Amino acid sequence: MKAYKFCQSCGFPLLKDKKGGGTEKDGTISKKYCSMCYENGSFLTPPEIDTAEKMQKFCIQEMKKDGMNRFFAWLATRSISKLERWKK
Repeated sequence: MKAYKFCQSCGFPLLKDKKGGGTEKDGTISKKYCSMCYENGSFLTPPEIDTAEKMQKFCIQEMKKDGMNRFFAWLATRSISKLERWKK
């Protein structure tokens, strides 16, 4: 399986993931998704987050809760639509 530099759901740099990445059903570390998006082989985002646009809004909201400026949050999330999870 290809190793990714960024989470293919939210775009977070996988090297900065404190847990080393999300987990698959068998407990192995995912090489595709971060621990904030993926655990035990399932996505952690609410079920209504089903498009790249909704994911971007959700991520911006979460980053603002962590104290990030809205503009920088937008910059960090603008490529979400190009990630593997959201490609159509």
